[in-house]
Parts: sequence; structure tokens; C-alpha cells
Amino acid sequence: MVTLGIIGAGRIGKVHTESICNYVRNARVKTVADPYMSEERRQWLLKMGVGGTTTDYRDILNDPEIDAVLICSSTDTHSEISLEAIAAGKHVFCEKPIDHDLGRIKKVLEALKGSDLKYQVGFNRRHDHNFAAVKKAVLDGRVGDVHIIKITSRDPEPPSAEYAAVSGGMFLDMTIHDFDMVRYLAGCEAEEIYTQAAVLVDPAIGEAGDVDTAVITMKMENGAIAVIDNSRRAAYGYDQRAEVFGSKGMAATANDTQSTVVLSDESGVTGEKPLYFFLERYMQSFATEVKGFVDAIENGTDTAVGALDGLMPVLMGIAAKKSLDEHRPVKLSEIEF
Repeated sequence: MVTLGIIGAGRIGKVHTESICNYVRNARVKTVADPYMSEERRQWLLKMGVGGTTTDYRDILNDPEIDAVLICSSTDTHSEISLEAIAAGKHVFCEKPIDHDLGRIKKVLEALKGSDLKYQVGFNRRHDHNFAAVKKAVLDGRVGDVHIIKITSRDPEPPSAEYAAVSGGMFLDMTIHDFDMVRYLAGCEAEEIYTQAAVLVDPAIGEAGDVDTAVITMKMENGAIAVIDNSRRAAYGYDQRAEVFGSKGMAATANDTQSTVVLSDESGVTGEKPLYFFLERYMQSFATEVKGFVDAIENGTDTAVGALDGLMPVLMGIAAKKSLDEHRPVKLSEIEF
């Protein structure tokens, strides 16, 4: 049994607490830390079986009974707390991104050198049943040599302009998941990135210095061409699809829906809209990724998504923004690290 501490009791911290308590049988959550811990959240944690709460995350780092921490705090704290947790001898599961600053990510990578500690980054979509099935088809050779990868990721509602202003921009906040998925499905790194983007959903997002609609093309090391299309608002719901086309065939996912019922009548043929947002669409993947993290600790194996996997999508996001700003393709080798 692996004993965990969770740092951050907001939305994603709540998701992980719930999924671990309900689905991860070889782990228990001992303590949850949040500087703004409310009485309502304390009572909810008690109902989930978590007896320990604190407003100081260092209480978790200093607890010898806790084997590993989940860092679910605000993005600007991820790398700092990672370094403190590594120094305290704790295994680390860190929500994405490790940091928006490449130098801070480098410090985390250096701190892990020569260590037996496990470090996993929360790119949960790799653990989704649909995307995992596409990856398996690629690994099994069912699509042959990969020629084209297409990723569609569109949110049901845009974020506030205030959030857009501090999020790191769409490429490091939203598209970062898709960059990781391209690497996952291609099995290699991107060599060159070209971005076209605009503000078509909410002018306030543009005023905050961000974009809300983008198409990003990539040349991959294995010769494949990858395309990501993003929008901050799809009127019909959370649109999450992927396709890998190759020399032998194609593997593609459809959106998850509440049911597969299709109604046919005199007015037409209709089905259900996609599940509304990431909490509905990806809930099981959160449990699966943490279970894999716990298994890696128990078995002494590598984590599925390590610190280097946390670095590369940030590099891709920076290259995508540079491409947009300079109106040209940008090679990843141009980004200094």
C-alpha cells in the first residue's frame, strides 16, 4: 500500500482524491493540503476517508509515512514544490505543466538525476481508453508506417479573459495536451512546427494577449505530418478526436457520448452530443494514470509519462507561439534549453 499526500484541494485535487479513494486499491490518501482549505472541503474529505488536512503543504513533505505526493496546486508552484518534494525523498506526480519556464523544468530534471524517485506528469489523455486503443493499433502495425496524424481538441466554452491572461497562453494551457498526444501516437519528437491562429470566439481573449482558434502543423522525426486543430468553443460540446493514417490503414476515435442511441424519425437521424467537459470525458483516465504511478513505485518500474515527457510539450508550445509571432515554421532545435 502506497501512502499519498495531495497538495492542492481545488478542482483537479478533488478529482484525484475521488478517483484514488474509489478506484486505486493499492494506495491511500493520508493528507490533503491547501492554503485555502474550507470547512466544506474538510467535511467532504472526511466522507471520502481522508482524515488529514492542512494549510501547509510542507506538513506532507515532512511526514515520514507519506511515500509520494500529487502536486495539484497552481501552475506557478509546480516546479518549486517538485524540487522540495524530491529533496524530501518523495515520489512525485505533478499535474501538467511542470512549469512554463524551461530553466525551472531543467532544475527538476537535474534534481532527479541519479535518484530512484519516480516522477510522473499528469498528461492523463494517454490513459484514456480511446487514445490508448489508437496507440495499440499503431504499435501492433495495423496502420503500417505512419503518414498523417490528426488531433481535434475543442472546448465547449472559452475561459475568462482573466484566466487567459495568466494561463501561459492557449498553446501552453490547452494545446499542451495535444502536443503530448502527437508525440504519444507518433512515437517520436516533432522537428518543425508551423502555426496559424486567430481570435474568433471572444475578443476579450485577444485583448488579454491570447488566441482562441488555431491550426498547428508539424513535421515529425519519423517523416509523418501531424495536424492539431483547436477551438476554445464548440457549440455542440467537448470535441476530442484523433486519427492516425498510415501505409496499411487508419485508426480513429470518435467522441464519447452519454449513450450510443441514434434516433431515426421523420425529422431526421440524430444522436447524442459529446460529453460536456473533461471531468465527464476523462474521469476514468485520472484513476488509470495514478494507478500506473502507484504501480511504478511498488514495482520499481518507469512511470508512463516522465519528466522529459513534461518538458517536450512545453518546448512545442513555445515553438508554436514563436511560429505565430514570426509567421514562419520554427524548428524545435531553435528553442534553447
